[in-house]
Amino acid sequence: MASLVPLKEKKLMEVKLGELPSWILIRIFTSSRIVGAFQRGYDRYYNKYINVRKGSISEINMVLAAYVVFSYCISYKELKHERRRKYH
Repeated sequence: MASLVPLKEKKLMEVKLGELPSWILIRIFTSSRIVGAFQRGYDRYYNKYINVRKGSISEINMVLAAYVVFSYCISYKELKHERRRKYH
């Protein structure tokens, strides 16, 4: 059954893969909307993992894991070069 909701009003999770390019072209990407999206994401993360009654070490572990993955991606080129070198 076809959806009666216009493509412009659909959320990203509701868009089908075939509709994705046209959905991206319809969206308005201004600097204030991009900043607002990052702020909403930060607020959701903060309220879910940081601002809780019974806090645990998991929120710190998530930040550290993200840092490790990010730093690995940054230094991958040098690590790849070192991997091919022979030490003999």
